Amino acid sequence: MTIEFARRPHSHIPAEPGKPYFIDKGMGDRAHLFTDLVTVYAGGPQTENSFNFFTVEGPRGDIIPAHSHPNTYEVFYVTQGAVRLFVEDLEGEQQEKLLTSGDFGFVPKNCPHAYRIERHHSQVVGVAAGPGGTFERFFETLGTATEELGLPRQPYVPAPQKFATVPQQYDVTFLPGHQWRTQS
Repeated sequence: MTIEFARRPHSHIPAEPGKPYFIDKGMGDRAHLFTDLVTVYAGGPQTENSFNFFTVEGPRGDIIPAHSHPNTYEVFYVTQGAVRLFVEDLEGEQQEKLLTSGDFGFVPKNCPHAYRIERHHSQVVGVAAGPGGTFERFFETLGTATEELGLPRQPYVPAPQKFATVPQQYDVTFLPGHQWRTQS
């Protein structure tokens, strides 16, 4: 972990790489972003920047901002509820798919994507990997770290200028104004 996150007071993720560890359900490093709770279980420091593992839980809501990861592949695996995944391939062809419990979605690097939680109490397991490193700390940098186990009481919407602070550090490129032609 970087010094910035090694000071997180209640982290169950070890700061030292190369050590086995276990984390009880929901007890990873948590952050609120928009209406969602993001819980990180493993990241760059633990995996030599090869992948991260996190969950996103939330209520039915709005589509998250369109974005891409220039050097990172991302996996969406729905464990409960339903999530609509929007993806555009490198030729500009757009697809969307309603993923329900047990369904899987894969987004290659450089492909614009977004998602929308379609049912209350939905949960997605996310894995991101690639030469760009890992972006698990993006969620608490753009959002806000929390010790709470539940969803935010009020949506946490970052100030617009905050979006400009994360791309280089976390391999995230926001695509303001991106239009989903397939959107349901």
